[in-house]
Amino acid sequence: MGSWGTAARVLVVEDEAAIRESVVDALDDAGFRAVGRADGEGLEDLLDGFRPDLVVLDVMLPGRDGFALLGVVRGRSDAGLVLLTARDALADRLHGLDGGADDYVVKPFLLAELVSRVRAVLRRRGRVPSAMTVGDLVVDDEAGTATRAGAVLDLTATELRLLRYLVEQRGRTVTKNQILTQVWGYDAYDPNLVEVHVSALRRKLEAHGPRIVHTVRGLGYALRPAPEEAP
Repeated sequence: MGSWGTAARVLVVEDEAAIRESVVDALDDAGFRAVGRADGEGLEDLLDGFRPDLVVLDVMLPGRDGFALLGVVRGRSDAGLVLLTARDALADRLHGLDGGADDYVVKPFLLAELVSRVRAVLRRRGRVPSAMTVGDLVVDDEAGTATRAGAVLDLTATELRLLRYLVEQRGRTVTKNQILTQVWGYDAYDPNLVEVHVSALRRKLEAHGPRIVHTVRGLGYALRPAPEEAP
């Protein structure tokens, strides 16, 4: 996990099981605490009990649709709200935004894009800080920079996304497929792509200190602070 402490809570309301489960898994992998529901039944109790920091809400739901549930969320909670829909008409987007949604994602979408939108909404609401720190490493999302031991790292956009993800998962082992999903958006790429980018990232990090991105043989990678930096 990153350095901000308790994970932000995200509620996903989506009736298509495959989409719901993949979104919940992607959010969990990104360091959030996510739960999924197939419809809006009992939403009022869930808002009071789970107290989400953000709700990902499908527009096309059985029973009360997403626009109706948007009103329920806004009436009971100050949670951020991201709408999902297959309808890409401007009128629908404006309806959602005028109703209090913070953002709007049209299906089909990349999981990495949705996670990024969720993080951006939470950051604007002060729930996720811009900068994350691990030992002498600082990754600042808002500035789009990373430094180690005070030195600015010359990272590509992909390397910065990869580093941010590893920092978010600090101490946890993440697989190549998880990295592909979170950094590139889906897992259809050759996993060797991950190895190439991890190697390049390591060279830049280790120019300013000991190794902190470790290979976990047969599993994936883990970012851990150097021993002298560990709490």
